[in-house]
Amino acid sequence: MRDEYDFSGARKNPYAKKLKKQITINLDADTIDYFKAQSDQSGIPYQTLINLYLADCAAKKKQLSINWN
Repeated sequence: MRDEYDFSGARKNPYAKKLKKQITINLDADTIDYFKAQSDQSGIPYQTLINLYLADCAAKKKQLSINWN
């Protein structure tokens, strides 16, 4: 390992804005089972599918429509 490194030609990480943040979230077992089934069909990990779905909702600025009957 060097004593000193030259970072004068370094550039900012272009993926830094896309870094994920780990959280804890409580989901119903049925919801998890749904995404796990989708995962089996698509070959994409279920947590990635949940992230993709939520990112799509955020990008489209979807508003929730909740009716309490």
